[in-house]
Amino acid sequence: MTDATAHSSSLDSLRPLALLALGRTGADIERLVRDVRRNLRREGRKMVWNDLEAALRNAEAVMSDDLRWRVSVHEAGHALVYALTGIAEVQLASVGLHGLGMVATAAYDHLPETEAWLMNRMAAILAGRTAEVLVIGEPLAGAGGADESDLARATDMALAAETRLGFSCHQPLLYRPSGTALNQLGLDRQLAEPVNARLLAAEAIARAIIKEHRELHVAIAERLNTVGILSGAELRDMIDHANGGAT
Repeated sequence: MTDATAHSSSLDSLRPLALLALGRTGADIERLVRDVRRNLRREGRKMVWNDLEAALRNAEAVMSDDLRWRVSVHEAGHALVYALTGIAEVQLASVGLHGLGMVATAAYDHLPETEAWLMNRMAAILAGRTAEVLVIGEPLAGAGGADESDLARATDMALAAETRLGFSCHQPLLYRPSGTALNQLGLDRQLAEPVNARLLAAEAIARAIIKEHRELHVAIAERLNTVGILSGAELRDMIDHANGGAT
């Protein structure tokens, strides 16, 4: 018969490894395990969990204390707004892994993709930058600068709302292909203004949520800064505890 206590202990040992391994392929993990075993054979000892954890953590980005705190504030903002708007399940928040920081989410397929849903998605994407402004007083450039950045993604969603999704107040039935709309955005003030207004409205949603839950946001950022990685379950526990303490 399986010892339930031993089984639980084994799962507890595997859990941080599973979180650290998120985003890696099976081939990546196989290669990492081979490398660890090869190094340990030279030392004449067998592999233990800590050896795998150390190898996985070697991929963490080296950051100054100030940068690590800024990134923690940023990612905690994303995680909090995703969770409290309920538009996606937060699976992981990390600092130092896979670049500077990340929040992994899974979309809820049952939610209707209304204009309110789109605005909440944009708010969650802009929440990292917004959190930096509220807590630190200024944002880093990391929210922009690339086509896959937070600012680029949110802008594309706002642009889609005005040109392709039928949410525009002006000519909502007029469909404009994405390539044409993207080229027009820098030149067409009639298009740029409602897109920017939509971005500001989404930022206001994020700002209101983070300000209302400032203590919780800072607690998540501090925890993330300390441990480097939070699971979705840990985040939900922190939110439930905060909500329970408020009632």
